[in-house]
Amino acid sequence: MGTMTPAQRRALYESARFARETTYNGPLGPEYTPAGTRLRLWAPTAEQAAVNLYRKGHDSPCIGTLPLQRGPQGVWSIWLPGDQHGHYYTFTVTVDGVARETGDPYARAGGLNGLRSMIVDLARTAPAGWERDVRPVIPPARRSVWEVSVRDFSQDAVSGVRPAWRGKFLAFTQTGTTLHDDGIHPTCLNYLKRLGVGYVQLMPIFDFGSVDEAKTLLRQYNWGYDPTNYNFPEGSYSTDPARGEVRVRECKEMIAALHAAGIGVIMDVVYSHMYRYENVLNNTVPDYFFRQNEDGSLSNGSGCGNEFASERPMARKYMIDSLLYWAQEYHIDGFRFDLMGLYDVDTMNAARAALDALPGGRDILMYGEPWQGGGSQLHRYEANKANLAMLNERIGIFCDDTRDAIKGGCFNAREPGYVEGKPGSFWDIGGAVAAWCRSDRLPPHAPSQIVSYVSVHDNVTLWDKLLCVRYERPEFTASDPVALAQNRLAAGICLTSFGLPFLQAGEEFARTKKGVGNSYHSSPALNRLDWARARQYHALVDYYRGLLALRAAFPRLGTTDRHAPEALQFFSLEQPLVGWTLPAAPGDGAAWSALCVFYNPTDTARTVPLPAGRWKLLSDGTSSSLWRGESRTYEREALLMPYSATVFGAV
Repeated sequence: MGTMTPAQRRALYESARFARETTYNGPLGPEYTPAGTRLRLWAPTAEQAAVNLYRKGHDSPCIGTLPLQRGPQGVWSIWLPGDQHGHYYTFTVTVDGVARETGDPYARAGGLNGLRSMIVDLARTAPAGWERDVRPVIPPARRSVWEVSVRDFSQDAVSGVRPAWRGKFLAFTQTGTTLHDDGIHPTCLNYLKRLGVGYVQLMPIFDFGSVDEAKTLLRQYNWGYDPTNYNFPEGSYSTDPARGEVRVRECKEMIAALHAAGIGVIMDVVYSHMYRYENVLNNTVPDYFFRQNEDGSLSNGSGCGNEFASERPMARKYMIDSLLYWAQEYHIDGFRFDLMGLYDVDTMNAARAALDALPGGRDILMYGEPWQGGGSQLHRYEANKANLAMLNERIGIFCDDTRDAIKGGCFNAREPGYVEGKPGSFWDIGGAVAAWCRSDRLPPHAPSQIVSYVSVHDNVTLWDKLLCVRYERPEFTASDPVALAQNRLAAGICLTSFGLPFLQAGEEFARTKKGVGNSYHSSPALNRLDWARARQYHALVDYYRGLLALRAAFPRLGTTDRHAPEALQFFSLEQPLVGWTLPAAPGDGAAWSALCVFYNPTDTARTVPLPAGRWKLLSDGTSSSLWRGESRTYEREALLMPYSATVFGAV
């Protein structure tokens, strides 16, 4: 094609002719059989392509280079005879006279730091009983998400996890762990089973670039939002990153252990950008997979230097192929999309349709961040809040409106929200309870599309936020009864609202990162889950636990019916109190025929009138498990504790 400028390449890639002549719908990457392996690489602009063969994934010389043959649509291929399992390879792709050595974008395994791709017999990576592993059936009423980093989950030295497994996939497989091995206070998987969440959302687990797998992990740390290879797991989370098959098997063992505990696994995916512009995609087809400005420079809507061009046909195929691969090969139960606003609506809906076509695929969750990290060259319908009505009803969004209404803005740690007494904020609490289905704040949508949350991995933790509002110089590790009550109130609002409730790991035991919000490369000690804190704040943990179970006993709150919030009846109460009642849906098996809920964000007790009938106290400002046994019933009026969410069930 001759040497091109980036601007010329942009014009070429966006032409109908290029799409028509190069769009390929068949398989790509390695296709292993015991008799031999077929490698396929899409590189339509390449003048030459070759495969380089290695015996090891690092520190070994090339043992041979073989040319690939060009086929239709720019697909290059080669047949390697014999059993190739465990062999490593790279491609050399020549474009405009420049030869670049690169990994395979579709590789299923890799060596140290993912620099070399590995041919793997995936059947040999299956843990014992993997063929019987199935996605747990989690009805909407039980859907709740607990977000955690693989590293944070178990790296605490007192977690009870064996030292070699701390911060690794295998930590999720160890059963019966307790704090200091005391046999009393549960940690890790033992703790999760008791808490009662429906899903664990794992922060990025595919291969990322910021942690050197060849070095000790004692001081290295990163969340992993810097992907280098999309189709195999991160090596630093395995016990042997030098052996490509080990990370694959151990990742599957983790997923199987969570499934055996009845917990679904959601994968945090970051197709929005890559670690560096020099990556397996760009080295293969320069400038195709990433958006450019008019002058050919990189668009940077991610804020990370580049952004994925989801609207281009083969980029869309790559993303959907990757999602399907994780869903099928790893039995993933859902996907959380980083910076989903950088994807076009058509791609997201196509991904939803592709997942739906899998056996049990309609139960796979999809949701993401409906925003961008900066200005983008995506000049079509973005998958953001404004275009929510254009997305499939089973694609959800993180609702920052709910987050900010409950606890205050995330970009100013001292800005209060409803639970901290912000004047006038009670108006938005009603919107949050109804998942904004009765508000013009968002386009028409189903309530289940709203992810209700108050804290995630970035920005300050909920506990730190509460203390930042209360004190000019907070002591984050100090106990604070008012902040604890406000924490319970925030949980009470989230877990009694329509939508999908989402928790940052440790939110339920007042997790602190000492006021550091964006701790993506802070110390492991700062980011770890402090399991001693779970013991210290066991009453708060029990409060979340009780609310999760209470919510599951009233299925209408988790409904997918877009009309369900219309049944909410709000009371006229003295500001800033908020109160509402909601009847159960006919035949849904609810434990009570209706709920009546009040929120009191003030520092004084308040008396409120009750609707006609008898109402059992299910939860108050200190206990969310009153519904499990005998408790007081009320008629006509009730007393609300300070900083409380109070829940009644119709008797």
